[in-house]
Amino acid sequence: MNSMRYDLAKLPIQSLLQPVTEATAALCRLDERIARSAVGPGLLERQNFADACASLWLDGELVHLEDLVLHDAGADVRAPTHELTIARDVLRNRRRITTQPPAWALSPDGLRTLRRAQAEPALGPLSRDNEGVADEIDGEPPGGGEGRGGEGEREQRGGANESDPDMSVFAEIDAIIARSSAAIEEAKRPGRVGASGRDADKKALVYDLDWDEDQRLEEWRDVVRQAQELPPVLAAIVALDSWDELSVSQHAPWLGRLLAAALLRQAGISTGGHLVALNVGLKTIPVDRRRHRYRDTRLLAIAQGFLATAEIGLKEHDRLALARTMMERKVSGRRTSSKLPELVELVMAKPLVSSGMVAETLGVTQQAARRIVVELGLREMTGRGRFRAWGVL
Repeated sequence: MNSMRYDLAKLPIQSLLQPVTEATAALCRLDERIARSAVGPGLLERQNFADACASLWLDGELVHLEDLVLHDAGADVRAPTHELTIARDVLRNRRRITTQPPAWALSPDGLRTLRRAQAEPALGPLSRDNEGVADEIDGEPPGGGEGRGGEGEREQRGGANESDPDMSVFAEIDAIIARSSAAIEEAKRPGRVGASGRDADKKALVYDLDWDEDQRLEEWRDVVRQAQELPPVLAAIVALDSWDELSVSQHAPWLGRLLAAALLRQAGISTGGHLVALNVGLKTIPVDRRRHRYRDTRLLAIAQGFLATAEIGLKEHDRLALARTMMERKVSGRRTSSKLPELVELVMAKPLVSSGMVAETLGVTQQAARRIVVELGLREMTGRGRFRAWGVL
């Protein structure tokens, strides 16, 4: 791969000036409205889920919002698909970025962490074993930290009571951690020297062994460093287009869009826990413009996608604010023991809620949960007879 294939010397500044200015103003207006709004946290959570689904859509996959919400809540109605695990990975990384300092995602440590996390779906469909891997990457020991001691700790526990049923549970947890750790180490070394012929064949089916991702990433970082002299939104547009043009990651094109959003956060265009949902806006741009052979057309399309992101976010905010006002009118004057005010807070914080989620959060039975959902007048979103979910959208 030739060095510096992406040239910033001939950017179409004149044609980009107006759309970049409009997108900057709209994104700043959205950020200010979210920061001052009572429905801001709920809007951000909805944007996280919507952006993850839109990210998969941009890559040619379909993930339903209700499936992702239920999967994230651990209330799956069916075995999760590979696409659903990737969408959850996008969701987790969005949350991870917003909990870190603004410059973290583009730092060497941040890039290393995000690249390690994006390899997680390659381990296969999400099982209980892989769930432990995901928690370890997030810094949360599976099983609340039990089983960290390995064989030595099992020996210490085993001497107490070999017939204790809890011991078998601990042993299973230890085995899961061992298998997960081995899988992570295996995924980290796709091209390691000395691999068996069978392992090499497996890697060749999944990875392009001549693909030097580290070199491509360093080339992309060089483009980002040069783009620092540009206005923040234009720099993010260039970063996103160059990520796709350089094909930095074999299996995670979505990571470049998250990093472009992180650039906007680092530049102060979005503040606090607000990470711009770029995928939602880019989804409105026809694919033939987003992937056009001429860079000028692509850059203009991305700028229009940024503007669409802000406009959609502002409309979504106004819709949520109106919905909250209408629900508060319904619960006003209720007795103090009523669960409806708590239900209002729950449905504003989540894109969708199931009867199980309502029952667990409010401490009521599922039958009572369905009754108060109907009383509040929420819209049924799934159209299913079982595993129903409701929302305000």
